[in-house]
Amino acid sequence: MTGIEEHDWPAEKVRHTFLDFFQQKNHKIWSSSPVVPKDDPTLLFANAGMNQFKPIFLGTADPDSSLSNLKRACNSQKCIRAGGKHNDLDDVGKDTYHHTFFEMLGNWSFGDYFKTEAITWAWENESFYHYNYKTHQLLTQVYKLPSDRIYATYFDGDDNLEVDEEARDIWLKFLPPDRVLPFGCKDNFWEMGDTGPCGPCTEIHFDRIGDRDASSLVNNDDPTCIEIWNLIFIQFNRVTNGTLKSLPMKHVDTGMGFERLTSILQNKISNYDTDLFMPIFDAIQQTTGVRPYSGRVGEDDEDNIDMAYRVVADHIRTLCFAIADGSRIGNVGREYVLRRILRRGVRYGREVLKCKEGFFNGLVEVVVELMGNVYPELKQDPEKIRNTINKEEMNFEKTLLRGIKKFKKIVKEVQGKEISGEDAFVLQDTYGFPLDLTQRMAEEINLLVDEKGFDKEMEEARERSKSAHKGRKGENQLGII
Repeated sequence: MTGIEEHDWPAEKVRHTFLDFFQQKNHKIWSSSPVVPKDDPTLLFANAGMNQFKPIFLGTADPDSSLSNLKRACNSQKCIRAGGKHNDLDDVGKDTYHHTFFEMLGNWSFGDYFKTEAITWAWENESFYHYNYKTHQLLTQVYKLPSDRIYATYFDGDDNLEVDEEARDIWLKFLPPDRVLPFGCKDNFWEMGDTGPCGPCTEIHFDRIGDRDASSLVNNDDPTCIEIWNLIFIQFNRVTNGTLKSLPMKHVDTGMGFERLTSILQNKISNYDTDLFMPIFDAIQQTTGVRPYSGRVGEDDEDNIDMAYRVVADHIRTLCFAIADGSRIGNVGREYVLRRILRRGVRYGREVLKCKEGFFNGLVEVVVELMGNVYPELKQDPEKIRNTINKEEMNFEKTLLRGIKKFKKIVKEVQGKEISGEDAFVLQDTYGFPLDLTQRMAEEINLLVDEKGFDKEMEEARERSKSAHKGRKGENQLGII
């Protein structure tokens, strides 16, 4: 990569610089909420920094609470996107920029400033008449990213909503038209979930390569041109029937991918090449003796070892934070999502990296050491985290190798390109392989799974269980048992 000034940007400094920048602009540094939401049944996990501020957006904040008088805030929010509306689980490992756990750097205005200030602080060095100090642009003036590699997007409207001309016109003061790009609802209308606060957004994308026209790569899943910052203008509330209601006050909610920004500032082509992940990779390599991580993706990663490194490192971070924040591993809801994450991590570690039994919980220590100073909840009871993971890991280990052996046998007998629903159900029912794990394993060897057939087998199993339960109940009523 070219065009980025050489600076010493360890991850901790990247995070601190963001918070300090907005604190100087009268934002209150606000603690991250737990990744396990409290009193919010609409979310499996905290998936954005704005989750804990929903009462402000909706006008329902308790007047006696600390939220009631909050006008500006900033923080680094712990997020998990695995399950629900925002689900990155299946993409982790396949590329170098998806994560199930990540940090979101954010700043908020609650009925205070709006689009002009939000975008300008993200770009220009100018003064506003109602402030007594000059504003400084964070990306180019503080982090010193080259402005000719930055692209901005804006909401292009739909049948019911107008084009966000205001955001577009602000950006055109700073960027040429070919780097201010329109997109529809999928990319530039942000919603936290099926219901709740939402609104149009403007994204900032960065071209890692430079000296080219990268406009066609924006929002195109290209790892060399990635979104780093999303400025969301909260104007609406999506209610249960799907309609949008205007909010009584307008708010700003921004989120910048901490891992992505860190990789750019450290002159790395990948989030996983930074000091946020390399210590975990080193621990994996020391434990297994497998070749060092080399950052390969797709066909270049012929042995799948680099993908396995990414999966294991990402998933152990997710589990450590989820358990530290009070979640468990189980069969329902978020607990089942955590079970899927653990089994995926253990499977890649054991089958691809050739890790020894019990390796996964052994990585807790490096995560606590790496992030415990920033998030002290990790240090409160690391043994609980490790024991929780160890118990689930050992339960899965009992069936993992037998399940892999059964899977390979099924593959040899496959007719065509599809594993039958019956075989997929056997792998789940007998060997503890959830459908999505079988699907991922099949995908790696270019096979499909008959999902409808699996659902049929599952429904028949439920009916058999109901019949058996009724039979036992009848027997008890007759006094036979």
